[in-house]
Amino acid sequence: MIQSILNSVDRVLEQAAFSPPSLQAVGVGAPGLSNPETGVLFTSPNLPGWRDVPLMEIIEEKLGKRAFLINDANAAALGELYFGAARGARNFIYITISTGIGGGIVIDEKIYTGTLGIAGEVGHMTINDQGPLCNCGNRGCWETLASGTALAREARRQIKEGAVTTILEYAGRDVEKVTAEGIHKAAQGGDGLARSLIERTGYYLGVGLANLINVFNPELIVIGGGLSNIGDMLLQPAFQEAGRRAFKQSYGAVRFAQAELGRNSGVLGAAAFARREMERDSKTLATRGSRKFASHGFPRKRREVKR
Repeated sequence: MIQSILNSVDRVLEQAAFSPPSLQAVGVGAPGLSNPETGVLFTSPNLPGWRDVPLMEIIEEKLGKRAFLINDANAAALGELYFGAARGARNFIYITISTGIGGGIVIDEKIYTGTLGIAGEVGHMTINDQGPLCNCGNRGCWETLASGTALAREARRQIKEGAVTTILEYAGRDVEKVTAEGIHKAAQGGDGLARSLIERTGYYLGVGLANLINVFNPELIVIGGGLSNIGDMLLQPAFQEAGRRAFKQSYGAVRFAQAELGRNSGVLGAAAFARREMERDSKTLATRGSRKFASHGFPRKRREVKR
């Protein structure tokens, strides 16, 4: 996997006709628990075997360039903040709904990372303490109930129990090959089970959204990830359930927006993170004698962009 990262750097430089000596830094968005200060990836529920990997140090050694490590969902949040749906927002939450559920929390225009840099793992909120076992070892995490993986797993379970559905037509008649994409296509074709499965997923998505709204009172929640492309069939039940469960005042103050950058949100965010960290290092060196150190991460003030 690390070699794949290095190969991707080479490909990008070649495609952009950009000489390696001109490269200043590399930003890496990685799934799982990581510390952006030390550059260590502690663990990743969906990357078996990754434990305490000094990823930043490895990338720097292999490329001979500065590298900066950030959680992939945090990177996507920064991408949407600077270039996408969250431009102009000060306090918002980004969530990505895909294989799992990730999140990035932005407070006063800066990523909230917590004590060790691992804050924002919203996909591992416990929604049902008797729910499915998660790859993290807990039961009933949000992503075990409201992700693309959860949607496909529930479909396979009901099909094996005898449910009549066209979903199998989009899986080559192999129940083990049922995917969220196939379920969506079946739902678009009017399949009742597929629609009910998506609505069920939307229900659990809304439960988690209500928790975030009540805890953080954000002005905006940006929703990205492949599963969000289902659109209203998934999101409307989610918003309705969030509205039923969250405080009326908090729910009334929040806006929902779909991510604008698609798969590029994390790429752009990781690049922006690397650039801002380089700027921080430069400011630190320039002000070391006066003991005035730049704040971590991103500047408090930036130009507001009207949407």
